[in-house]
Amino acid sequence: QVQLVESGGGLVQPGGSLRLSCAASGFTFSNVGMYWFRQAPGKGLEWVSSINAGGGNTVYAGSVKGRFAISRDNAKNTLYLQMNSLKPEDTALYYCARDPNGNSRGQGTQVTVSS
Repeated sequence: QVQLVESGGGLVQPGGSLRLSCAASGFTFSNVGMYWFRQAPGKGLEWVSSINAGGGNTVYAGSVKGRFAISRDNAKNTLYLQMNSLKPEDTALYYCARDPNGNSRGQGTQVTVSS
């Protein structure tokens, strides 16, 4: 069955960095575009970034553009999100998904940005 397992979250000070990972299994990872979403406390699901199957095309939400970088390693069936210059408003549960609506997503990894 399809499994997406996120990791790499944690507590970081403003201005810090984190690298999230998403291990994928149960489908042909290299054939599909992938997505990162996040959900802050009390808010809805927010799309963060997308990457195409080959990894050559990436798109970002305006709130993270220039600070976050999405990438993938198709040999390892793994999706990444490098997050730099983190802000308190980046605090959220971060999910990877294999559909553009975020319906097929993992359990999430918590990112907390606080001093």
